[in-house]
Amino acid sequence: MLLKKWICLCIMSLLLTACGSQVIIEWVDLIKWDGKQYEAVYEVALADRSFIEKEIGEVDFKVADHVKRTSYRFKDGDAAFHEKGTKLYAIKGLEDAIAVEDQSVINGYRIYMVRDEAPLRQNFDQVPLEEVKKIEFYSSMEEGNRKTASYTDQSDMEDIKAILTNSKLAPSFEPNGDTNRYDVLLYTDDAIAFQYGIQFDGTTYFWFPSENAILSNDIQQFISKD
Repeated sequence: MLLKKWICLCIMSLLLTACGSQVIIEWVDLIKWDGKQYEAVYEVALADRSFIEKEIGEVDFKVADHVKRTSYRFKDGDAAFHEKGTKLYAIKGLEDAIAVEDQSVINGYRIYMVRDEAPLRQNFDQVPLEEVKKIEFYSSMEEGNRKTASYTDQSDMEDIKAILTNSKLAPSFEPNGDTNRYDVLLYTDDAIAFQYGIQFDGTTYFWFPSENAILSNDIQQFISKD
Protein backbone atom coordinates (compact mmCIF):
# COMPACT_ATOMS: atom_id res chain seq x y z
CA MET A 1 0.00 0.00 0.00
CA LEU A 2 2.79 2.39 0.93
CA LEU A 3 4.52 1.60 -2.37
CA LYS A 4 1.35 2.40 -4.32
CA LYS A 5 0.96 5.71 -2.48
CA TRP A 6 4.60 6.59 -3.20
CA ILE A 7 4.16 5.82 -6.91
CA CYS A 8 0.99 7.94 -7.08
CA LEU A 9 2.75 10.85 -5.36
CA CYS A 10 5.64 10.61 -7.87
CA ILE A 11 3.27 10.63 -10.85
CA MET A 12 1.36 13.62 -9.45
CA SER A 13 4.64 15.47 -8.87
CA LEU A 14 5.74 14.88 -12.47
CA LEU A 15 2.37 16.05 -13.83
CA LEU A 16 2.46 19.21 -11.73
CA THR A 17 6.03 19.93 -12.85
CA ALA A 18 5.08 19.53 -16.53
CA CYS A 19 1.99 21.69 -16.15
CA GLY A 20 3.84 24.40 -14.26
CA SER A 21 6.76 24.64 -16.67
CA GLN A 22 6.88 26.62 -19.89
CA VAL A 23 8.23 25.33 -23.16
CA ILE A 24 11.26 27.38 -24.20
CA ILE A 25 11.98 27.25 -27.93
CA GLU A 26 15.34 28.43 -29.23
CA TRP A 27 14.37 29.69 -32.69
CA VAL A 28 16.93 29.96 -35.48
CA ASP A 29 17.01 33.44 -37.08
CA LEU A 30 14.85 32.63 -40.13
CA ILE A 31 12.68 34.49 -42.62
CA LYS A 32 10.27 32.70 -44.97
CA TRP A 33 9.66 34.57 -48.22
CA ASP A 34 8.35 33.61 -51.66
CA GLY A 35 8.45 29.93 -50.82
CA LYS A 36 12.08 30.00 -49.66
CA GLN A 37 13.52 29.82 -46.17
CA TYR A 38 16.31 32.31 -45.50
CA GLU A 39 18.72 32.05 -42.59
CA ALA A 40 20.84 34.83 -41.08
CA VAL A 41 24.52 34.73 -42.07
CA TYR A 42 26.72 36.17 -39.36
CA GLU A 43 30.18 36.04 -40.92
CA VAL A 44 29.48 38.37 -43.83
CA ALA A 45 28.54 42.03 -44.21
CA LEU A 46 26.87 44.04 -46.93
CA ALA A 47 29.72 45.65 -48.85
CA ASP A 48 27.90 48.93 -49.40
CA ARG A 49 24.34 50.26 -49.11
CA SER A 50 24.34 50.87 -52.87
CA PHE A 51 23.90 47.10 -53.28
CA ILE A 52 20.40 47.30 -51.75
CA GLU A 53 18.28 46.99 -54.87
CA LYS A 54 14.62 47.42 -53.90
CA GLU A 55 12.04 46.63 -51.27
CA ILE A 56 10.39 43.27 -51.97
CA GLY A 57 7.97 43.03 -49.07
CA GLU A 58 7.67 43.07 -45.31
CA VAL A 59 7.33 40.73 -42.35
CA ASP A 60 3.75 39.68 -41.57
CA PHE A 61 4.28 37.71 -38.37
CA LYS A 62 6.93 37.51 -35.61
CA VAL A 63 7.09 33.85 -34.65
CA ALA A 64 9.11 34.05 -31.42
CA ASP A 65 6.53 36.21 -29.65
CA HIS A 66 3.47 34.15 -30.52
CA VAL A 67 4.31 30.49 -31.20
CA LYS A 68 4.93 28.05 -28.33
CA ARG A 69 4.99 24.74 -30.19
CA THR A 70 8.00 23.17 -31.86
CA SER A 71 5.89 21.66 -34.65
CA TYR A 72 5.13 25.09 -36.16
CA ARG A 73 6.03 25.45 -39.85
CA PHE A 74 7.04 28.87 -41.15
CA LYS A 75 4.75 30.51 -43.73
CA ASP A 76 5.56 33.22 -46.27
CA GLY A 77 6.01 36.48 -44.39
CA ASP A 78 7.04 34.82 -41.13
CA ALA A 79 10.23 35.89 -39.33
CA ALA A 80 11.64 34.36 -36.18
CA PHE A 81 12.66 37.64 -34.52
CA HIS A 82 11.70 40.61 -36.71
CA GLU A 83 8.62 42.67 -35.93
CA LYS A 84 5.61 42.79 -38.22
CA GLY A 85 6.19 45.48 -40.84
CA THR A 86 9.98 45.01 -41.02
CA LYS A 87 10.96 45.66 -44.63
CA LEU A 88 12.74 43.04 -46.75
CA TYR A 89 15.15 44.02 -49.52
CA ALA A 90 16.65 42.38 -52.59
CA ILE A 91 20.44 42.57 -53.02
CA LYS A 92 21.99 43.37 -56.39
CA GLY A 93 23.66 40.34 -57.93
CA LEU A 94 22.40 37.86 -55.33
CA GLU A 95 19.33 35.83 -56.21
CA ASP A 96 19.21 33.68 -53.08
CA ALA A 97 19.74 36.40 -50.48
CA ILE A 98 17.68 39.14 -48.87
CA ALA A 99 18.56 41.94 -46.46
CA VAL A 100 16.94 43.52 -43.42
CA GLU A 101 17.99 46.91 -42.07
CA ASP A 102 19.86 46.41 -38.79
CA GLN A 103 21.96 49.21 -37.30
CA SER A 104 23.67 46.79 -34.90
CA VAL A 105 25.67 45.20 -37.74
CA ILE A 106 28.47 46.66 -39.85
CA ASN A 107 27.17 48.64 -42.85
CA GLY A 108 23.63 48.56 -41.54
CA TYR A 109 21.97 45.47 -43.06
CA ARG A 110 21.65 41.89 -41.84
CA ILE A 111 22.10 39.36 -44.65
CA TYR A 112 19.91 36.26 -45.03
CA MET A 113 20.65 33.45 -47.46
CA VAL A 114 18.78 30.37 -48.64
CA ARG A 115 20.38 27.69 -46.53
CA ASP A 116 20.57 25.05 -49.26
CA GLU A 117 22.06 27.46 -51.81
CA ALA A 118 24.90 29.12 -49.89
CA PRO A 119 27.18 28.12 -47.01
CA LEU A 120 26.32 29.84 -43.74
CA ARG A 121 29.99 30.56 -43.09
CA GLN A 122 32.98 30.84 -45.40
CA ASN A 123 36.19 29.48 -43.92
CA PHE A 124 39.09 31.82 -44.52
CA ASP A 125 40.80 29.38 -46.91
CA GLN A 126 37.80 29.86 -49.25
CA VAL A 127 38.28 33.63 -49.55
CA PRO A 128 39.63 34.68 -53.01
CA LEU A 129 42.45 36.77 -51.58
CA GLU A 130 43.65 37.85 -55.03
CA GLU A 131 40.30 39.61 -55.56
CA VAL A 132 40.37 41.63 -52.32
CA LYS A 133 40.16 45.38 -53.05
CA LYS A 134 39.82 46.79 -49.54
CA ILE A 135 40.35 45.67 -45.94
CA GLU A 136 38.70 47.30 -42.94
CA PHE A 137 38.91 46.80 -39.19
CA TYR A 138 36.19 47.54 -36.64
CA SER A 139 36.12 47.43 -32.87
CA SER A 140 32.99 45.95 -31.31
CA MET A 141 31.70 47.86 -28.29
CA GLU A 142 28.43 48.02 -26.37
CA GLU A 143 27.47 51.22 -28.17
CA GLY A 144 28.08 49.68 -31.60
CA ASN A 145 30.75 48.99 -34.19
CA ARG A 146 33.43 51.62 -34.79
CA LYS A 147 35.67 51.61 -37.84
CA THR A 148 39.30 51.79 -36.68
CA ALA A 149 41.22 51.41 -39.96
CA SER A 150 40.73 51.06 -43.72
CA TYR A 151 43.29 49.96 -46.33
CA THR A 152 43.33 50.01 -50.12
CA ASP A 153 47.09 50.25 -50.58
CA GLN A 154 48.27 46.98 -52.11
CA SER A 155 51.38 46.73 -49.93
CA ASP A 156 49.41 47.15 -46.70
CA MET A 157 46.80 44.64 -47.80
CA GLU A 158 49.43 42.06 -48.72
CA ASP A 159 50.95 42.39 -45.25
CA ILE A 160 47.55 41.96 -43.59
CA LYS A 161 46.65 38.96 -45.74
CA ALA A 162 50.01 37.37 -44.92
CA ILE A 163 49.40 37.76 -41.18
CA LEU A 164 45.95 36.21 -41.49
CA THR A 165 47.13 33.39 -43.77
CA ASN A 166 50.06 32.50 -41.49
CA SER A 167 48.06 32.24 -38.29
CA LYS A 168 48.80 29.07 -36.31
CA LEU A 169 45.98 26.63 -35.60
CA ALA A 170 45.50 26.13 -31.86
CA PRO A 171 42.28 24.15 -31.24
CA SER A 172 42.88 23.88 -27.51
CA PHE A 173 43.78 27.54 -26.95
CA GLU A 174 41.84 29.33 -24.22
CA PRO A 175 42.03 33.10 -23.66
CA ASN A 176 43.46 34.51 -20.48
CA GLY A 177 40.40 36.29 -19.07
CA ASP A 178 38.19 38.84 -20.81
CA THR A 179 38.84 39.78 -24.42
CA ASN A 180 38.43 42.77 -26.72
CA ARG A 181 36.59 42.01 -29.96
CA TYR A 182 37.50 43.34 -33.40
CA ASP A 183 36.26 42.49 -36.89
CA VAL A 184 38.23 42.35 -40.11
CA LEU A 185 36.30 42.78 -43.37
CA LEU A 186 37.70 41.81 -46.76
CA TYR A 187 35.97 43.45 -49.73
CA THR A 188 35.95 42.27 -53.33
CA ASP A 189 33.72 43.65 -56.10
CA ASP A 190 30.82 41.53 -54.78
CA ALA A 191 27.84 42.75 -52.78
CA ILE A 192 28.95 40.88 -49.67
CA ALA A 193 32.23 41.29 -47.80
CA PHE A 194 33.88 38.48 -45.86
CA GLN A 195 33.85 39.18 -42.11
CA TYR A 196 35.87 37.52 -39.34
CA GLY A 197 36.13 38.23 -35.64
CA ILE A 198 39.51 38.81 -34.00
CA GLN A 199 39.89 38.77 -30.22
CA PHE A 200 42.65 39.98 -27.91
CA ASP A 201 43.03 38.83 -24.31
CA GLY A 202 45.72 41.38 -23.42
CA THR A 203 48.53 39.12 -24.59
CA THR A 204 47.39 37.09 -27.59
CA TYR A 205 45.41 37.89 -30.74
CA PHE A 206 43.34 34.95 -31.95
CA TRP A 207 40.52 34.24 -34.39
CA PHE A 208 38.48 31.44 -35.98
CA PRO A 209 39.33 30.99 -39.69
CA SER A 210 38.05 27.39 -39.50
CA GLU A 211 39.01 26.61 -35.90
CA ASN A 212 40.87 28.51 -33.17
CA ALA A 213 44.12 30.03 -34.45
CA ILE A 214 46.75 32.37 -33.02
CA LEU A 215 47.65 35.54 -34.93
CA SER A 216 50.98 37.30 -34.90
CA ASN A 217 50.96 40.41 -32.71
CA ASP A 218 51.98 42.25 -35.89
CA ILE A 219 48.24 42.50 -36.58
CA GLN A 220 48.06 45.16 -33.86
CA GLN A 221 49.68 47.83 -36.04
CA PHE A 222 46.92 47.40 -38.66
CA ILE A 223 43.86 47.04 -36.43
CA SER A 224 43.83 50.70 -35.51
CA LYS A 225 45.26 53.87 -37.03
CA ASP A 226 44.48 55.89 -33.88
